Amino acid sequence: MNPIEGSNRIQTLDYLRGFALLGILLINSVFLLSARTPIPGTMDEHYWKFLYLFIEGRFFTIFSFLFGIGFYLFISRAIAKGNNGYILFLRRLLAMFLFGLIHSMYHPGEALSIYAVFGLLVLPLYKLKKELNLVISLGLLFVFSLVGMKVLLPLPMILLGLTAGQYRVFEQISAKKKKIIWFTMIAFILSVLALVYQNQLLPTQGFQESNSLYWFYYIGLMVGPIVSSFYVGAYVLLVQSSFFQRLFSPLKAYGRMALTNYLMQTVFIMIVGYGLNLSGQIHYLQSLFICLVIYLIQLLYSIIWLRFFHFGPLEWVWRMFTYLEVPPLLKRK
Repeated sequence: MNPIEGSNRIQTLDYLRGFALLGILLINSVFLLSARTPIPGTMDEHYWKFLYLFIEGRFFTIFSFLFGIGFYLFISRAIAKGNNGYILFLRRLLAMFLFGLIHSMYHPGEALSIYAVFGLLVLPLYKLKKELNLVISLGLLFVFSLVGMKVLLPLPMILLGLTAGQYRVFEQISAKKKKIIWFTMIAFILSVLALVYQNQLLPTQGFQESNSLYWFYYIGLMVGPIVSSFYVGAYVLLVQSSFFQRLFSPLKAYGRMALTNYLMQTVFIMIVGYGLNLSGQIHYLQSLFICLVIYLIQLLYSIIWLRFFHFGPLEWVWRMFTYLEVPPLLKRK
């Protein structure tokens, strides 16, 4: 059993994980710091609009989708190496659930425990034909989006990610470039139409609870997977360029340590909120500046850490739990 991944790591997925973490922090910081309700006509209001048009419901769907792809890759590669991929994956899910259980004490809306439960539900579908999984995932996504059930949306997105793995969407991307361009163009057109419609539902009477505000949130959640699809397609196309690979290389390191960085985001927010006593005291726009500082810290330590170690610290613990052995952490010179 070899718990160290080889050169078959799909780097595009690391770029996407890093990208998804950026958006997740923007939303989580607002809620965990109990940011003050924006005053109409201020920069706070404009930033609030930006968050709910372009961020909320967009990046957690990408993160869920990526978990599904990782789900497929982990089991298929484990089986290819002669290991029992199902047992290994069950231990992996158990470890994730325990991480999430601890995390939920500080972040009630955390995703890890939900992913672990939904991963267990999706596991029996691993052997289904990819065409059937595609129909099931899209059907569930349509229903859950239509009824606005945010807590259930990760389920179809995880299954859709597994299906993308079955179709090998992220393998040999250069050969699929034309198809990805067409997909991204269609997703862009649909996203523009969806966002224009959502923008028309913006409340005009401030931020007090109203029917208009409800529909603005509801439509935002419903069209989230469409906008997420455009983000993924556009970002995947960008990172096929050597220029953007270099430009976004810090995000690749950020994404390789996705578990560590996701949990550490909460730690940093808790330090700001309770250590500095800023919880309930900051405005929406101020949360952005806090996020920028957290980004800088996390990107720097991700880059430096991976120069010396094979895995992020919590990724290493996760692998120990999964394989029941201690993988080497320090890189040899």
